[in-house]
Amino acid sequence: MADPKTSFYRHIAQTSGEPMGLEIDRAEGCKIYTTDGKEFVDLISGIAVSSLGHRHPNVIKSIKEQLDHHLHVMVYGEFIQKPQSQFAQLLCDQLPESLDRVYFVNSGTEANEGALKLAKKSTGRSKFLAFKNSYHGDTHGSLSVTGRDVYRDPYLPLLPDVEFLDFNHVEQLYKIDTNVAAVIMEPIQGEGGIIPANPAWLKMVREICDEMGALLIFDEIQTGFYRTGDLFAFQHYDVVPDILCLAKAMGGGMPMGAFVSSSDRFEAFKHDPPLNHVTTFGGHPVSCAAAHANLQTLLSDDFSAKAKKIEEIAFEMLQGDGIEEVRGRGAMLGLQLRDAELTQKVVEYCFDRGIILGWTLHSNSLVRIAPPLIIEEQMLRDCFGVITEAIKEFV
Repeated sequence: MADPKTSFYRHIAQTSGEPMGLEIDRAEGCKIYTTDGKEFVDLISGIAVSSLGHRHPNVIKSIKEQLDHHLHVMVYGEFIQKPQSQFAQLLCDQLPESLDRVYFVNSGTEANEGALKLAKKSTGRSKFLAFKNSYHGDTHGSLSVTGRDVYRDPYLPLLPDVEFLDFNHVEQLYKIDTNVAAVIMEPIQGEGGIIPANPAWLKMVREICDEMGALLIFDEIQTGFYRTGDLFAFQHYDVVPDILCLAKAMGGGMPMGAFVSSSDRFEAFKHDPPLNHVTTFGGHPVSCAAAHANLQTLLSDDFSAKAKKIEEIAFEMLQGDGIEEVRGRGAMLGLQLRDAELTQKVVEYCFDRGIILGWTLHSNSLVRIAPPLIIEEQMLRDCFGVITEAIKEFV
């Protein structure tokens, strides 16, 4: 039998020169266990995926039950499948009336791709406005509206007719005009450094979009499912998007994404031609069963309070020399340190002591903190204690 580590480095396409390289044995709750007997607290939830921790019993139970019925049976949208229908109903029940229809996909970048196509098709326009330092995924369409040249330049030309504005800046909003199909944004920029939108500015964006007939797309792939304290981040702002994109924590650990809009708007996908946006595996019944159980569990307890408690403890404990700022909301937080060198040392120190942290794509001096929402207070405090110990060690 091939050695997994050898095969990993020989046959798995690598995306960085130095992968973390942990050989995983199992994961439960907030912890990941390796084949060499080590255990790690996952303080980034697999990058905002495992909000209920790893292998939540309710999610596992639903997956096993669905396995006894069927796996894939038909491409998207043709057969009635109970897991899809049940989850779509529960999800839409939590949303405003204008977000009453869901299109299931496999990932966040696919959700954004679908949203861009829906905006074009339903408005008859082609121009998009996005924001500097945004991140919407790595497929060509999503990358086209991702606001960081270092990731875009190797793949040019991308989609034409895309312009980038400064996030939270009022002066450039005049560019939302009658040529714009949609404005796409994260209500809290994630990979850009955990930057929340200014509430007054966001309301102004919504008003101008309405005035100009442009759609507003919210990429809530990281912020959704209580990560920021409300079920969705747009609820903090009292601003409803025209299209809502979801993924990551949606599937409870299974691959799952979706874009949600109005029934009227989705009519555009039915004609000229029919089947003009299709997917083979989107809405896979096992993923939908897992997502349904995941959302049911999130709604059964006060996860809003749990996320807000994580934020409270972070702001209480993470302070001192070397720390420039803690920012973000709920359990989507960024610890801004003095410089990249200190940040790397802190992350490595914590890793050696069994805590998994990480950076964001756009910043090498910001530590990502996104623990599972189920984390116990003492475990969280212990982890923050190690982080502050590390900072004191190297400042």
